[in-house]
Amino acid sequence: MLAPETRYTWSGDISIAYQVFGDGPRDLVIVPGWLSNLDLFWEEPNFVRFFEGLASFCRVILFDKRGTGLSDRSCGVSTLEERMDDVRAVMDAVGSEKASLFGYSEGGPMCILFATTHPDRTDSLIVAGSYACSQICDEYPHGKDPEQTRTFLDLMRDEWGGPIFLDVIAPSMAADPRFRQWWSKFVRGSASLSTAADLTLFGSEIDVRPLLPSVQVPTLILHAKDDLVRHIDEGRFLARSIAGAHLVELETTDHLPSVGCPEQILAEIQRTMTGQHQSHDVDRVVSTVLFTDIVDSTRLAAELGNTRWRDLLDVHNTAVRRELQVYRGREVKSTGDGIHAVFDGPARAIQCGKAIQQAMQAIGLSVRVGMHTGECEIRRDEIEGVAIHIAARVSAIAKQGEVLVSQTVRDLVAGSGFEFEDRGLHRLRGVPEEWRILAVA
Repeated sequence: MLAPETRYTWSGDISIAYQVFGDGPRDLVIVPGWLSNLDLFWEEPNFVRFFEGLASFCRVILFDKRGTGLSDRSCGVSTLEERMDDVRAVMDAVGSEKASLFGYSEGGPMCILFATTHPDRTDSLIVAGSYACSQICDEYPHGKDPEQTRTFLDLMRDEWGGPIFLDVIAPSMAADPRFRQWWSKFVRGSASLSTAADLTLFGSEIDVRPLLPSVQVPTLILHAKDDLVRHIDEGRFLARSIAGAHLVELETTDHLPSVGCPEQILAEIQRTMTGQHQSHDVDRVVSTVLFTDIVDSTRLAAELGNTRWRDLLDVHNTAVRRELQVYRGREVKSTGDGIHAVFDGPARAIQCGKAIQQAMQAIGLSVRVGMHTGECEIRRDEIEGVAIHIAARVSAIAKQGEVLVSQTVRDLVAGSGFEFEDRGLHRLRGVPEEWRILAVA
């Protein structure tokens, strides 16, 4: 099989390189892990055979993440939300209305975010050697210790340019001189040392655990029993946390899906993509819910009188709606002295919240802004769900001029460059458990 033509599309102002091959009845989007390079994939026979196997039963859509490979490298490290936008842009470019998502290693969490945010465009979810949370904590003992990340970065700085990490990523190929030479070239051609280090730091902050109960598409989890990069317990955690997920434990130590036992992986992917899928309710989506609230609105209304207060509200609503349009937010309704809106990405919601604060300062108003990311139910023109109540409670405890977010929002914008100030644990009225709240700095 010859290497397919490399094409480009735009995701915002970033160019994304992609390839399409195979002509099966269903589409499969491959979301690479740590590094990728579309050209160099096709110089390695193991990857070529793996891609040929996929192309025998589906149309394959392969792309390089922004900042890596043949895609625009001037943009730095991308967030999960930006990568989700890139997938959507590539799908639009090739006319794919709906596809299965196959994310290996670090590509898995982004696929989970896409599947829960855009279930109407997701046929099935397939992850290999992946995880829900990168760092170890009391609730997730399977993750990496921060010291492991530091050791990883030190090794990168000392050994970059050679077959770095091959002994853990593909142990079965670590002694093969040809594969070692290709891997060295692949790593160098996929990213610079500084970008690879930034990608590593970004990956160490990923946490999509709150999204797992919201996955509603058929899900296949592939994980090597003796994976040296991500422990098998991480695959088992995903399987326990996603309703109806099918876990296949592979008899290999290889982390890369194209080596070790690729035939079994291909068979499982084909079974998932071509099997009879149960219909799922696409009216349940993960969204970032935002509330604004004018501080001291009752006092202001009394001081200004009805006419002047309505005029001020009109100015407020116009300014908020302008920012919603800029950051692709969707207004749900006016709450009288604020706006309730939803976004398909938490970073855009934060940017919008900050822009709203600046706009309100310009017209002499003080507002609170609060937000949370979670599952919402869409019923006709109404949006319901616990996520809405949590966002409203977060907004209610904000001080004037603040943009407050839940820990879930903070976790999903890892690598975005936003800075946060911890506001501690809070009991939110009518919502179980304590919630950590943070202020956008």
